[in-house]
Amino acid sequence: MADMSKDIRILGVQYLRGPNIWTYRPAVEALVDIGDLEDCPSNTIPGFYERLSAWLPGLIEHKCSYGERGGFLRRVQEGTWPAHILEHVTLELQTQAGQRTSFGKARSTSQRGVYKVVVRSRQKDVTIACLEAARDLVMAAIEDKPFDVPGNIARLHDLADSLCLGPSTACIVDAATDASIPSIRLTDGNLVQLGWGCRQRRVWTAETDRTSAIAESIASDKDLTKSLLVPCGVSVPEGQIVNSPEEAWEAAQDIGLPVVVKPSDANHGRGVSLELMTEDEVKAAFPVADAEGSDVIVERFIRGNEHRLLVVGGKLVAAGRGENIFVTGDGKSSVRELIDSQLNTDPRRGEAEEFPLETIKIDSDRTMQLLIERQGCTAESVLAAGRKLTVQRNGNVSIDCTDEVHPEVAAAASLAARIVGLDIAGIDLVTEDVSLPLEKTGGAIVEVNAGPSLLMHLKPAQGQPRPVGEAIVAHLFPGEGNDGRIPVVGVAGCDDSTRIARLLGWLLHVGGYHAGLACREGLFLDQRAVERCDSANFAAGQRLLMNRQVDAAVFETPAANILSEGLPYDRCDVGVLTSIRVLPELEAFDVRELEQVRNVLRTQVDVVSESGAAVLNADDPEVAGLAELCDGEVVFYASSGTAPALAAHLATGGRAVYAEAGQLVLASGDKRQVQASDLPAGRALGAELAAVAAAWALGISPDLINSGIESFEASLAR
Repeated sequence: MADMSKDIRILGVQYLRGPNIWTYRPAVEALVDIGDLEDCPSNTIPGFYERLSAWLPGLIEHKCSYGERGGFLRRVQEGTWPAHILEHVTLELQTQAGQRTSFGKARSTSQRGVYKVVVRSRQKDVTIACLEAARDLVMAAIEDKPFDVPGNIARLHDLADSLCLGPSTACIVDAATDASIPSIRLTDGNLVQLGWGCRQRRVWTAETDRTSAIAESIASDKDLTKSLLVPCGVSVPEGQIVNSPEEAWEAAQDIGLPVVVKPSDANHGRGVSLELMTEDEVKAAFPVADAEGSDVIVERFIRGNEHRLLVVGGKLVAAGRGENIFVTGDGKSSVRELIDSQLNTDPRRGEAEEFPLETIKIDSDRTMQLLIERQGCTAESVLAAGRKLTVQRNGNVSIDCTDEVHPEVAAAASLAARIVGLDIAGIDLVTEDVSLPLEKTGGAIVEVNAGPSLLMHLKPAQGQPRPVGEAIVAHLFPGEGNDGRIPVVGVAGCDDSTRIARLLGWLLHVGGYHAGLACREGLFLDQRAVERCDSANFAAGQRLLMNRQVDAAVFETPAANILSEGLPYDRCDVGVLTSIRVLPELEAFDVRELEQVRNVLRTQVDVVSESGAAVLNADDPEVAGLAELCDGEVVFYASSGTAPALAAHLATGGRAVYAEAGQLVLASGDKRQVQASDLPAGRALGAELAAVAAAWALGISPDLINSGIESFEASLAR
């Protein structure tokens, strides 16, 4: 019977959705009790290292504290504790599940054997599942019990596929992140907001909020699309909508053989039959196309290879070429068996969205069956050794050919997208040589697609990947430095933070902003109370950033919220920190010392952008001491100009705000600007000074600040 005292127990888990004391990124923090395993470092457990390294060979890449490949496994050999091992195994399982990340921490608490284990999380539920599986794996390695590593990894991979963004949306979000553009996932699906407030844009796979609903409807009707393209001089194949196999054959005779029979909203080549030469072939293809649930089109067959050109904002950004797929007989295997052994073993093929090519399923693909039958075979036919049999002729665009596209072909694709009205379009064309104009090859544009898949350009089977995500982001946020952000002010500290936040909201309003405010007293838009409840939390903050009317926002974040969920923004233009002292409510997070509180509240300073400013209370030595950690400017405030930190800051040319003889002083180096304000006495004075300093840092004029200070109390009575 296992020793229950030698166990790893996960006591609790919290999801830190924004910047926190550990990292700027979302993370999962688990409270873990290792019990008597505290006395059992890894080098004291026989066979543990061998089992762990054999089960997860990828751990060799974990550098750990040694900063070199194999560093973590070296720690395991030398002796480390189960909580630390749990951290690394969780990270490795996330990587194996397709959620690569490398940040993790394991830190002891004030209770013996209890640790905080933190890992970067790209999707909460996946990370928690990896954490739980890691716990089971580590215990199995400790107790020398079997553990199904491949099975668990497959389960975690499937979970990630079902919960995470699809590859098209993910590549856009990743490109936005690289450009410092923030993102908010709006649903469990692929609807994502890029940017904040009034400067936001939205994407849904490769569709954007610039994608016209009318244009999308046009693109879904292939016959209508062609009728619009032809008058504008775009080369398209002649075609007709038909309602029966007999009409299909009549149309084929009118158009001239060979022909194509396809559904009007063909997708991924489903229901499309190519190069039909006989009446039987045409009539047999009609029900296959009709089964897709739309009109059936018969059109002229264009000789050449299938191509997909991606047009973004009127420009060609990527192009791929298709290939016919065939199997080669061995004299023993059936067509079905050859498909499985020669094609479905291709690592590019799979069921999940991450695979550029789909698994070939002959039993459910009537188009494929017809193609095989036209070559005198069935799925059960045994091919003679060396005989090649084509099993797919379209839907296999996987070879990058972007650099080969002739400028006139690119111009035709761009024109087609503009005619339909799509800002992002996948243009399907057939030509024997994409490096030549279409009129020279007899090529033509056969479809215009809204919301095209980007995967073929991200993971081509041949050729180089193309930065299509970056192109879409540049299209949505044109111009250098356009990061989709609005001015954001964060307020934290142990005193006065609510009053400062309320006053800052008012000063922004006076300064002409449509300001949002989330604080302990409620959620406010343009000084109108949307909710009268504690809104100093992540969810309320995100609601402000999702509001298209908001062009500036103020957030109050208590220290407890930084510990329990993180900040609701990744960085801010101004970060205000009022005071640092031990608070009773932080004991629940095992934060009991002044240095620990300092480490929590410094998060507000850490997220100030390089072009922003930290507004710090010079009367509090702990707060003033954080000035050196700020990436941007520091603006001090104090109850008088004699505060040592403030005076030293002014001596170096810095900015500061303080009170003198009941008047407000805005100082920059040796320059002083006095504002005649009726400043309050006592603790309220510090709140006024902090708000003034933050408004000044945002660029609001001193005269407007003065007017706002004088009218603030009256505004609260509204």
